[in-house]
Amino acid sequence: MWRISRIFVKDGVDSTFAIAELLESTLRRLVLVTGGIFLTGYVMLVMARPLQSVRADPLALLLIATCALTYWLLPRRFVLAQAVWLAGLLLTITLALFLFQRPEIGFLYALLPLMAVITLNKRAGLLTEAVVSLTVWWLSSPGAMLLPRSYAWAIVLMGLFTGILGWTATHALLTVTQWSLFSRREAKEKLEEAQFHRMELRQAQEDLLRANQELTRLSSRLRDLHQIAEEARQAKEVFVANVSHELRTPLNMIIGFSELITQTPEIYGAELPPALLSDIASIQRNSQHLSELVNDVLDLSRLEADRMSLSKSWTDISEVIHDAALTVQPLFESKGLYLHLNIPADLPPVFCDSTRIRQVIINLLSNAGRFTEQGGVAIRAWRHRNALVVSVADTGPGLAPEDQRKVFTPFQQLDGTIQYRLGGSGLGLAISKKFVELHHGRMWLESEKGAGATVFFSLPVDARPPAAVLSDSPLRWMNPYEPYEPRTRRSKLPHAQIGPRYILLEEGDELRRIFSRHLDDAELVSVRDIDAAIQEIASVPAQALIVNASPLEDEDALMARLGSLPYDTPAIACRVPCDLEVHHRLGIVRYLVKPIDSETLLATLAEIGEHVRDVLLVDDNQEALQLFARMLSGAERHYDVLRASNGRRALDMLRARQPDVMLLDLIMSEMDGFQVLKEKSKDPAIRDIPVVVLSSRDPMGGPLMSNNLLVTRRGGLTMPELIACVQSLSQILNSSGRPAHPAPPEKPAA
Repeated sequence: MWRISRIFVKDGVDSTFAIAELLESTLRRLVLVTGGIFLTGYVMLVMARPLQSVRADPLALLLIATCALTYWLLPRRFVLAQAVWLAGLLLTITLALFLFQRPEIGFLYALLPLMAVITLNKRAGLLTEAVVSLTVWWLSSPGAMLLPRSYAWAIVLMGLFTGILGWTATHALLTVTQWSLFSRREAKEKLEEAQFHRMELRQAQEDLLRANQELTRLSSRLRDLHQIAEEARQAKEVFVANVSHELRTPLNMIIGFSELITQTPEIYGAELPPALLSDIASIQRNSQHLSELVNDVLDLSRLEADRMSLSKSWTDISEVIHDAALTVQPLFESKGLYLHLNIPADLPPVFCDSTRIRQVIINLLSNAGRFTEQGGVAIRAWRHRNALVVSVADTGPGLAPEDQRKVFTPFQQLDGTIQYRLGGSGLGLAISKKFVELHHGRMWLESEKGAGATVFFSLPVDARPPAAVLSDSPLRWMNPYEPYEPRTRRSKLPHAQIGPRYILLEEGDELRRIFSRHLDDAELVSVRDIDAAIQEIASVPAQALIVNASPLEDEDALMARLGSLPYDTPAIACRVPCDLEVHHRLGIVRYLVKPIDSETLLATLAEIGEHVRDVLLVDDNQEALQLFARMLSGAERHYDVLRASNGRRALDMLRARQPDVMLLDLIMSEMDGFQVLKEKSKDPAIRDIPVVVLSSRDPMGGPLMSNNLLVTRRGGLTMPELIACVQSLSQILNSSGRPAHPAPPEKPAA
């Protein structure tokens, strides 16, 4: 019955209150019938045997109290009232056994599971049967001996039978009730649906028509955006995949040959004209700048622009502008264009990366020179509030408003024929804008069709450099012969900006190189062992100790070493691999990334040893073989150069000639360098010949940062600190976005 009431309540039927009243009235009648039967028996006992009626008095009091408490609880706690009633009947039967010593009374226990199943549910019946079984088993024990053992078994079996009987009856009733409730609810829902069908149908038709219109517009827009994103993604992937090999290899030829011609012209026989050497030197300078640009673009793609590193220092922006103008001057002279500079002498110094800003100015001047056919370009610089503004104005054709939105988009050009007519890759302005934004500046364009274009960029002039390192001793010299006079005015010195101090524990310089590029205002101190780190922290407190842990080092031992730092300084252990790990993985002694100059190549051979005389060059590019052979032939030490244009030929020459060293290119058509290294490692006769890789692929180009991050601090972390660390780390590691830069300075008036 109680289960049926719960179903009514769950289904939300209107007759819930009526069903609850029905259940309460049913239990109330059971209580009245049970109490009436007992009182009738009690009266008959008093009339028949007055002397034994005294024993029934406690039973009457107990049953009356049980009935009264049950009546009181019924409207308040229905389940509790049923539990009290069953418990009272159990106690009454047990007390009757003690008072009258008649084991037949015990068979009344078998009715309790039936009542529990009918009024509550199956679980209540099982619980009641368990309580009855324990009770009769205790009453039949040798200590009580109120029930024979056979009576106890009979009572337990009868209780199971009555419980099963009650469950069968209520289960059938429950099934019928559930079906009835479901049918009633379904009929009611269909009736309500039918009542409002016409109105809802018309409203649904209008909403559906409006939704279809919006969906059509959104689908069309989504297809366009998806196409745009897919084209940009494919262009970027193709460019990044090809730029390393396709640009570094020809750049290696240009830089290498121009370097040989300018530094060792005597190897070409006749004396070369000075004008030719000057032109070749210009080729070499611009090729080196182009090589730096290729590396910057690759870094920009790998680090997704917002993580590009900067090497800032106080810079005279006028020198950077003059240097950039000198670089692009041949372009303007070749086209008969003027290049005017309006650079005041009193410009404030700017704390910036001079190489990146020089590249920005060169990109702007080159773009202006390429698109201008008559007139020329004027570059100005001035201070506006807290920013230094530079403008590059040309007399070119100008840009339409719809084209101005595209000029700062990566990998795009305004016209597909521009690349063939004027050159360029569509990256210059996009990279320049990102470089300026990394300095917390901004770049914008002002142009009109047919009236030229002006590109502006601003850099903040109030940026602070890294805090200077104070002397070890805080004592200052004072004159002992003059009394100390306290100062009566405020100090006019600027307020010192103290940056964080990090102690870097590593064997090499990988952490220092990375931190110095990515942290502008941090003081970095490198140490080689834990004792030196502890001494350094004890001398001057640090923000943290950063450990470049060895992959073979035991983490427990590392934690023990880092657990006693002064000032409760936290220790962070990570793993940043060095070049030696790449060498060990490939089985080589050095890995040189193209373009490679002769000084680097000869120094690498000198490091291998004085015994190196026979050198095997392996490359499928004949020009590369010619370049490296020319570098080796022009060296002071005499080298015998052997050449192989593919991997199979290289293995044959290794076995036949046994050279002292092999210079190997990894990317080859027939058999690449990786297969050569694999086959070489299998042959004991040539296994120990040292190998120097000359490749346009950078092995350190991928994400080689630490897979693990271990943080420890003496004294442990408090719960708020632990939660804050977890929240900060999880937000950083799971965030798909990038930290926003501070708000750029206000756009100055041009």
